[in-house]
Amino acid sequence: MRVEIWSDIACPWCYVGKARFEKALAAFPHRDQVEVVHRSFELDPRRAKDDVTPVLAMLTRKYGMSEAQAQAGEDNLGAQAAAEGLDYRTRGRDHGNTFDMHRLLHFAKEQGRQTALLDALYRANFAEERSVFTEGDERLVELAVAAGLDADAA
Repeated sequence: MRVEIWSDIACPWCYVGKARFEKALAAFPHRDQVEVVHRSFELDPRRAKDDVTPVLAMLTRKYGMSEAQAQAGEDNLGAQAAAEGLDYRTRGRDHGNTFDMHRLLHFAKEQGRQTALLDALYRANFAEERSVFTEGDERLVELAVAAGLDADAA
């Protein structure tokens, strides 16, 4: 069986969903017969590379909700992430263009390191204080190296 998962590094539900899927797959008696293929899906493909904004501002603008509603949604996501054993910063995160991350994930797939890089990117975006959007390509290369990729190739 082949399972294709379309996701974006900026999607918190993809982050939580990946953990839930992996738990379910681990409990599946025929897991050795399952091929998991990760596909790229940019939530905001028209966003410029240097257009980085706080998550709450993006949510209020995109979905027309109040800041309190957006924060309540982030708090809910934080609780759901915690239930899956994931760290999740509910405050102070930013949002930006993920195109280069997807490019790097395709390279990582060729090297057999896609899952490791996907985990590193999700963790960096949702759990760590350092931004994956404002520190430039150096931050992405750093995460690629942590996932087992060659820095120069990345």
